[in-house]
Amino acid sequence: MTRGQVLKALSGLLLGMFVSMLASTVVSTSLPVIIHDLGGNQSAFTWVVTATLLTTAISTPVWGKLADLTNRKLLFQLAIVIFVVATAAAGFSQNTETMIAFRAVQGIGAGGLAALSQVLMADILSPRERGKYMGLFGAVMAVATVGGPLLGGVIADVWGWRWNFFVALPVAVLALIIVQRTLHVPPRPAKKVKIDYLGIVLLAISVSLLLIWVSLAGNVFAWWSVETVLMLGGGLLGAALFVLVELRSAEPLVPLSLFRDRTFTLAVVASIATGIAMFGAAVYLSQYMQLARGATPTEAGLMTIPMIAGQLIASMGIGALITRSGRWKGYLVVGAVLLIAGATMLATVEYDTDFTLVSIYMFLLGAGVGMTMQNLVLVVQNTAKPEQIGVASSGVTFFRSLGGTVGVAVMGAALATTVTDLVAERTGDIAAALASLGDQGQVWAAQLQTGALPQVAAMPEALRVVFEDIYANGISRSFLIAVPFAVISLVAIAFLPNEPLTRMTTTERMHASEADLATVSVPVGMEAVAPASTTLPVVDAASASPADTRTDAADDVDSAADARDRRR
Repeated sequence: MTRGQVLKALSGLLLGMFVSMLASTVVSTSLPVIIHDLGGNQSAFTWVVTATLLTTAISTPVWGKLADLTNRKLLFQLAIVIFVVATAAAGFSQNTETMIAFRAVQGIGAGGLAALSQVLMADILSPRERGKYMGLFGAVMAVATVGGPLLGGVIADVWGWRWNFFVALPVAVLALIIVQRTLHVPPRPAKKVKIDYLGIVLLAISVSLLLIWVSLAGNVFAWWSVETVLMLGGGLLGAALFVLVELRSAEPLVPLSLFRDRTFTLAVVASIATGIAMFGAAVYLSQYMQLARGATPTEAGLMTIPMIAGQLIASMGIGALITRSGRWKGYLVVGAVLLIAGATMLATVEYDTDFTLVSIYMFLLGAGVGMTMQNLVLVVQNTAKPEQIGVASSGVTFFRSLGGTVGVAVMGAALATTVTDLVAERTGDIAAALASLGDQGQVWAAQLQTGALPQVAAMPEALRVVFEDIYANGISRSFLIAVPFAVISLVAIAFLPNEPLTRMTTTERMHASEADLATVSVPVGMEAVAPASTTLPVVDAASASPADTRTDAADDVDSAADARDRRR
């Protein structure tokens, strides 16, 4: 394909990704305000985020499997519709329960967009050429990730947070039209679709039980309790049954044979840490800006720009360098080191830390995410079988989403516990601050007793300083959870096989395989024939009979064929 053809085919894909990212990012800065208005607490805040991540993680391998069996373009359009309709419905929520439910449906569409965008990219671009176009994806990510929180903050401050959920609707309609007109992928051979329904149910049950246990243990019930035994035991049992079902299924949701590939297994391990850093930072940095530094939603969007800048620059720059050189491993190693550095430094921030230092820490974390996130999928697609490109791509995305889901849940549970403990320790300071407010002290005391997430920016100075210090300590301690996972990611990347990037798209590789013209098989076959042809005996035409000559020649051809088969 020419550059113009590629850009035309990518336009619909880019706009679809933009819609999904915009619908997510416009809400991020206003979440503290949303939870406050709906009367939710820190646990509700965590679950509004976790519900989307949970269903995204569960649905991602389902979408990936369907991509290997059915029309990928139609699936992508369906994912856009599900995502945006659920996002609009969330705008009418009257309590945190309905908000969590609609966000869960939103995650189903997000899982499809995350998985199918990677699969469709592999249909259009080869791994080696993809870096040239990463700048476009980086630009889309930058506009949605930087512009989304800013737009969301302005909308929440001027028109109210509900309009954050409606803003993506006209863009979604445009995305569907452009996808229909511009995204053309080669037709896939007809297959009888077999969906592993039992595997889907078992995966949903096991992951949900484990995440609910992580979120509620130590807060609603004790870590060592009957609830822990039931939830943890049920989650582990569901996981074991899921493995058994996948081993026996004709069309497994997650083919366990993929884990025989060293590249896939190590990329999955590394993706878990990337997911924790990416989703955890996006959620809790915004909360840090509003609850620990007293920022408004608009200001919080502006204050997180350094992390987005790091992600954008790293994603675009490293993508171009990979295409130019064909080398990728060194960049991934550096990205993992930056993940460790950024997470470790963010674990030291306080409410009055110099914002220049905080910006540097965010930039390092963003650069680490930008260098590892997409390139781990690229490495897996480079070695995966063409007929398994969907499940392989969605497998890495699934574990990245799962890592992010678990990370957000664990960080949220740790934050809730830490804040509760710190509030108990600072009871005297809080009482003194309330007493200094006179009649207003009773009003604020009543608000704090409701247990709802406080609106720190609106607090009087004496009370605000106390709660900013409490939340800064809680959030910084939560970032410590990401550090050991980032170290594991570095180890996994270090052991990744350094395979060169192919210049063939998935469609080209599939056609080459079907025609027995793959780049490896032809040279090997020619090598097998050449030595055999040089060993043909020299026959004296005067002394040999025609029958003998024909027999010897036939034997030599058979020998050459046997050698070729053995080499294959």
